[in-house]
Order: sequence, then C-alpha cells, then structure tokens
Amino acid sequence: MIQIGDKIISTELFDNHFVCHLEKCKGLCCVYGDAGAPLEEEETRILEENIDRITPFLRPGGIEAIQSKGTWEFDGDGDRVTPLMGHDDCAYSIIDNGIARCGIENAFQSGAIDFQKPASCHLYPIRISKIGGNIALNYHRWDVCRPATKLGKQYDMPVFRFLEGAIKRVFGEEFYGELERVYEEWKKRDQ
Repeated sequence: MIQIGDKIISTELFDNHFVCHLEKCKGLCCVYGDAGAPLEEEETRILEENIDRITPFLRPGGIEAIQSKGTWEFDGDGDRVTPLMGHDDCAYSIIDNGIARCGIENAFQSGAIDFQKPASCHLYPIRISKIGGNIALNYHRWDVCRPATKLGKQYDMPVFRFLEGAIKRVFGEEFYGELERVYEEWKKRDQ
C-alpha cells in the first residue's frame, strides 16, 4: 500500500494489467452481480434530477424497474446502489449489438445530461472504500474480466493507467500526476 494525501493505493493497481475487452466479456459487469452499481449520495441526487432525460436511452425493463424501485435503492448492506431489473441487470444497462453498455453514459454522450456515469462504474476495476478519514483504492478481481487482464498484459497497461480518464474525473489531474510519479518510483524497486 502507498499513501498519497488521504488516499491509500493498493500496489496491485501498478502490478496488474487491464484493458476492457467488451468483445469478449460482453459488458457482463453491467448485467451480472447481486446488487447494482455503488453510488455516492450526490450521484443519487443527479439521477433523480435527470431521470426524464436518461429514460429515452433505457430499455423497457430498466424503465419499469426504476418506476417501481426508484432511481436508486439501498442494498442489503445499506449502501446506495442502482436498481436492478430482476436479480442481475442494472436498470440503467442497455444491450447494443449483444454488448451491455450504460444508458446513462449514452445520455451523456448524446448531450442529454452532463453526468457521465457513476464513479464506481467509471473506475472499475478499482473499488473505493473508506478507512477512517482516508479513501482506499483497491483492485477488484472478477472472472468476468479475465479477457481484460489478458489484453492488459498484451498492451502492458497497468490498471491505473487504463483508468487515467476516470481517475482524473473523480480525483483530479494533480492526484493522477502524483500517481504516475509514484508508479515510476515503484517500477525502480526491482531494478
């Protein structure tokens, strides 16, 4: 573990490789799991305020789930999450040519909203947790993402570099720059 300010970073973000391989995994992270995507409190407000602009980008089952459960819900642990259609699919997921994608992100890309998607989705496979007054960034392994780890190795792409845009969006350019600096020092440890 490495600490940068109030952030504790797992060195697995440096040692492991990752590049999403949607052609292989088909976006299963959006449609497989026992709860929806984790949400920050501010993100729940954004979803509530923008649902009318997001709805045109969703499939009927997602719209029905949101109408019955709300734009977000609490999971079994009491955390805020996106609602599910049935027991697996995120209500905001869509299927595009056989690949699950994010309807929120489609609304963003079309200019309908200015919110890209939940930070937890954008940062995946980094998972955020709070430890005291600190924020921990950890690497989450999931069998669904095996093709992404293979592709990441092929391109020699560390997890954190694959997520550069997401990290900058959530934590800022300065933090990402410091992460790069720490990584360069980290690489020298074995030389």
